[in-house]
Amino acid sequence: MSKADGSTYAPDPMPAPVVGPGDLTFAAIGLDHGHIYGQTDGLLGAGATLRWVYDPDPRKAEAFAARFPQAKVARSEAEVLDDPDVQLVAGAAVTSERCALGLRVMDAGKDYFTDKAPLTTLEQLAAAKEAVARTGRKYAVYYSERLHVETAVFASQLVEQGAIGRVVQVIGTGPHRLMAGNRPGWFFKKEKYGGILCDIGSHQIEQILHYTGASDGEVVRSQVANYAHLEHPGLDDFGDAMLVMDNGATGYFRCDWFTPDGLQTWGDGRSFILGTEGFIEQRKYMQLGDQAAGPAHLYLANGSEETHFNVFGKVGYPYFGQLVLDCLERTENAMTQEHAFKAAELAVKAQLQAVDLVARS
Repeated sequence: MSKADGSTYAPDPMPAPVVGPGDLTFAAIGLDHGHIYGQTDGLLGAGATLRWVYDPDPRKAEAFAARFPQAKVARSEAEVLDDPDVQLVAGAAVTSERCALGLRVMDAGKDYFTDKAPLTTLEQLAAAKEAVARTGRKYAVYYSERLHVETAVFASQLVEQGAIGRVVQVIGTGPHRLMAGNRPGWFFKKEKYGGILCDIGSHQIEQILHYTGASDGEVVRSQVANYAHLEHPGLDDFGDAMLVMDNGATGYFRCDWFTPDGLQTWGDGRSFILGTEGFIEQRKYMQLGDQAAGPAHLYLANGSEETHFNVFGKVGYPYFGQLVLDCLERTENAMTQEHAFKAAELAVKAQLQAVDLVARS
């Protein structure tokens, strides 16, 4: 996948099968965002079996099938949902349409694995919660900036081991390269993509919840702006927010569409985790000024060490195997439903209450 464009970026799969062929069969429906390829790679690496692909645009379905020839192109969504052997449906539909797809999937008796942001309104969140409770199916979310990034996985392990003590603050940056000419029309319509804090901000909020160990939080302040892309009036090209979590920790994040063309990758994503006994910094995708260094750099400082770890190809992505087993065993080891929905809720709330900095100036 391209290092230049975050919409098509996915790390190379690191197979860690937890099941055999046919133990968990899945399909892909809704190919509007390139993250569907990362979702599919992850599930295949965990041993899941891909049977179907469907999108209303046959060109997208054919391109997907060319990449994954084991996927049969379905004639309709119903052909996939009516297949009793399909246990899980992965989707990356237009953001505002992801919840509706999930409701249809769950009503068909299947688990759902959607790209982030999983929804765009609080009304959709309420509908998704009701469907989960009624059907007993899963509404899993691909928060890829933690789940499909090796430094993020390693940081979780360090935090769990107590390497930095109690986490008291998480700061995240999520810059992305816009590449406006390659984006579909819906990408620039706020009612479709949800706004920058709902969309790519959901990655950051999920990480704040996860690393702090919080179960809830309050958006204290949030801001958006369209500083430099007035030809797309529905676009937020900048957003940030501050949160206070229910356990007393705090979080701050910034996301933007200002990655310059000269940067070696689509975004210099970083996170900083402060603990009472040390801190962790992640340089997820690159080392500035050193293309040969590659991705996956983590820095740890605590009472006993100051260490730079390069974990590229060493940690893997356990989420996908955990998700496959969760679907089969009806457990919640990959991510709890409450956590997935809480990250979405706080992202929507951050967007709803955001001050428009340009309109205010």
